[in-house]
Amino acid sequence: MTQLSTALGSRFRFAGDLARAATVVRVLVKYGLAAWLADVEWEPIHNALKSQHGEVLTQQPFEARVRLALIDLGTTFIKLGQMLSTRPHLVGEPLAAELSKLQECTPPDSSDIAERMLESELGRPIEECFKHFDGVALASASVGQVHRARLKSGRRVLVKLQHPGIEGSIRRDLDILGLFAELAQKNERLSRYQPIELIREFSRTMLNELDFRRELRNLQVFRRNFSEDETVAFPRPYPELTSGRVLTMEFIEGWSVANAKHLNKLKINRQELARRGANVFIQMIFRDGFYHADPHPGNLLVMRDGRIGIVDAGMVGRIDEAFRREVEDILLAAGDHDAQRLTDAVVRVCGTPAHLDRAALSLDLTEFFEEYGAQAVGKLNVSGALTGVATILHEHQLVLPGKLSMLMKCLIVLEGTGRLLSPSFNLIELLRPWRKTILWRRFSPRARVRNLRRLYGDWERILESAPKIGLDIVDRLEKRKFAVRLEHRHLKSAADRLVVGLFISSLLIASTILIARSIPPLVWGLSAIGMLGYAIAISFGFHMLVTNRDKLVSDRDGDWE
Repeated sequence: MTQLSTALGSRFRFAGDLARAATVVRVLVKYGLAAWLADVEWEPIHNALKSQHGEVLTQQPFEARVRLALIDLGTTFIKLGQMLSTRPHLVGEPLAAELSKLQECTPPDSSDIAERMLESELGRPIEECFKHFDGVALASASVGQVHRARLKSGRRVLVKLQHPGIEGSIRRDLDILGLFAELAQKNERLSRYQPIELIREFSRTMLNELDFRRELRNLQVFRRNFSEDETVAFPRPYPELTSGRVLTMEFIEGWSVANAKHLNKLKINRQELARRGANVFIQMIFRDGFYHADPHPGNLLVMRDGRIGIVDAGMVGRIDEAFRREVEDILLAAGDHDAQRLTDAVVRVCGTPAHLDRAALSLDLTEFFEEYGAQAVGKLNVSGALTGVATILHEHQLVLPGKLSMLMKCLIVLEGTGRLLSPSFNLIELLRPWRKTILWRRFSPRARVRNLRRLYGDWERILESAPKIGLDIVDRLEKRKFAVRLEHRHLKSAADRLVVGLFISSLLIASTILIARSIPPLVWGLSAIGMLGYAIAISFGFHMLVTNRDKLVSDRDGDWE
């Protein structure tokens, strides 16, 4: 606690930041203390620790305490929990399932506050921007709230407003999380989860969400990509009525795909609707490399004309060429039930952690595929398969990159939404045709030419730089400045121990000779110098054993500390 307090004091310069950091630490201590007091039989102790909503913490399992602690800490930490709920390979399936229950629920700001915010951001009175603006929020989330409005033309729109002060609060919490990540990175057990990289990715996502102009650009890209598809609709954004904290977009009238009552009234074929909706997202992923990353039922609307309306484009995923090839390798290997190829692909994406047992990982994946391979195609589910693979990766301490976790989460939610519409929906059947597309894209003449051009460019750069590097080496040799330096992280300490060991051995041998030849002066018939040598050798040996007791045992890789 002293180390953390010192770090907090040096990191935060403002009293408000330090007070918030102290609050975070206090909440974490309270929820951690509940675990220690769970076995105490005295009832007053149990009732003393409660969450904001009155749950007795000592009666809650670990996963529930984590969820309740994040709720107590507010918006930023709830968002962090939601992100971690998509990373079962990182936090484990039980905790991921518990964190998936986190919901954003923030009271809306008053009409006066909303109207002042709108006029301040747009720089003009509301009457100049809208024919009508409803000051009562239609819905409210952690970052912002949504209002109905009408343009001067009479067109119905939605206006998304950011809560005043939320940006400063989130930035302050991100600074605190950054500090905790730095402390966690120094812990050998926690560092394998790459806490700094995790919080950096989370911070980037949160800050992007705070800039509504990014969502505007996302909507523009989706509308352009599906401009010729008459079965899907994205809200039209209005850049002239948008800023970093205000987003004005077309109002899409429809009903959630979870609203069975209205779907029945419209006589919608649910199975066909599920297939059409899923195909839209599959095209986003495999055709465009730019996809809506949150396809839950609340973001998918069925319009009166049967079109699918997709709203809330704040969370998107991008797939560049390099990442696309990695994903395709994983999908092709999984489709072939080739555990060895899948192991190689997963390790390339995740990196190779220390002490990874590739043979055990490959065996677990083989057993997993044998179990799923025995099921009928119609009973296969992507959600179960991805969750199972994530569990295996967690057991082997492999950490998936954030963009792959986001893609997995998107597919899991997509299948869940599809099965909500039609229990017989199967995402595997829709993904299967894309296997041919993937293979053609990879081995087509155009792809071969593109790869050859890339390879030619790489060799061209190498050949252009080779003469310069060669001349530099020759110049260094002529000036006798060329040197080869070998460095080993553990060599110095090993050499030090070797020198001490040789000294002790030499001293023991010399002392043995002195005692054996009775070299005077003698004490009790033994050479006093030899006895002194023994004493020095033993003291040096004991000191080396004590100071290097943890370093004298090799680690699992056979290296010496």
